[in-house]
Amino acid sequence: MTVAMSQYETLSAVQTARGAIDDKKGEDLILLDISEITPVADYFLIATGSNSRQIRTLSEEVERAVKEKFGVGPLSIEGLAQAQWVLMDYGDFVVHIFDQETRDFFNLERLWSDAKRVS
Repeated sequence: MTVAMSQYETLSAVQTARGAIDDKKGEDLILLDISEITPVADYFLIATGSNSRQIRTLSEEVERAVKEKFGVGPLSIEGLAQAQWVLMDYGDFVVHIFDQETRDFFNLERLWSDAKRVS
């Protein structure tokens, strides 16, 4: 069951995910507002984990924190088996957690360079 969130709730949920990643020592967090350039989602949250174990931990912590505060889970989670790039789709926002090599290769920040960075 999905629950529609307001724009304010979406931003708050993304900030909750960001805090969860930061609390578990995720690195190089970037929040992009993509709402004006694509209908895919409103935000991309991009982070780096130091190894597959940490990447799994970061994704589990995001899922726990957002569920606890907003009562919603991701629509889907991709990439947990290899944990080089975990994608968590919440509908209005997407969380990308990479290892450094994969993040450098795909370089989402460059690909979505027209997006606004949210501090």
